[in-house]
Amino acid sequence: MQIGKWGNSLAVRLPGSLVQELGIAEGDEIELIPVAKRTKAPMTFTVKPAPSRWIACKPCVASPPFPTGFSFDRDEANAR
Repeated sequence: MQIGKWGNSLAVRLPGSLVQELGIAEGDEIELIPVAKRTKAPMTFTVKPAPSRWIACKPCVASPPFPTGFSFDRDEANAR
């Protein structure tokens, strides 16, 4: 993996195979958790989805479908 400059911040470039294995996509938030550092070895991280994003998405997934026959009329909703 490579670290690069992104504006005033640093970014980690993830290889496509890792992205596919983790099931993440552009815009997803992740949390990097350092694993015990060994001497003279690259630092190892555990990667997992950021908890705040999962919590925010759960209500959307759990919402019931619209009732049978429901229709939304944009003009009616915006009528003045």
